[in-house]
Amino acid sequence: PWFDVFDGANIWVTDGGDGTITELRASDGANLGTFTVGSQPRGIAFDGANVWVANFTAGSVSKR
Repeated sequence: PWFDVFDGANIWVTDGGDGTITELRASDGANLGTFTVGSQPRGIAFDGANVWVANFTAGSVSKR
């Protein structure tokens, strides 16, 4: 499953299949980068400064 969050400028999308998140520019969908997080990222949140990802099978949390 894929989950996403908006940070005010960009959309961050998880990819549970390969353990990454991708940053997309909201205005045109341009890919701004793909970043490795942890195994099966399932939850994603933005706290006003950072993007946080809950990695389901890894039992960890990543900050970007």
